[in-house]
Amino acid sequence: MIVDTSVLLAIALKEPEAARFSQLLREEDIAISAPTLLESEIVIRARLGVDAVKDLRDLLDRARSEIVPFDTHQVRIASDAYARFGRGSKHPAGLNYGDCFSYALAIARDEPLLFKGDDFIHTDVRVAA
Repeated sequence: MIVDTSVLLAIALKEPEAARFSQLLREEDIAISAPTLLESEIVIRARLGVDAVKDLRDLLDRARSEIVPFDTHQVRIASDAYARFGRGSKHPAGLNYGDCFSYALAIARDEPLLFKGDDFIHTDVRVAA
């Protein structure tokens, strides 16, 4: 299962879905695109401080998580996704730059994507439960 930034932020910000997302991360084998993790850490540090970044890292260390480098194949998938589903395309998904990293990894690996929100449901990515 691929994890999007929105999930990591929901956990860090203790949003209503945080407990369910944390449980899924502990129970499932997960993969996170390296740029997704970077985006998450940048936002979490800015909003909550360095201790919250440490908490995220600890959670991922305890989980069965793999941080996946962003390669040329994923670049092409992400670029095509932004053209099809990006905010400038007027598509209902309205993916942003960061969304395309998670999308690309999910498509490249043919794995479901865990996310919060209603953007990815308008794409062709498999949705995690």
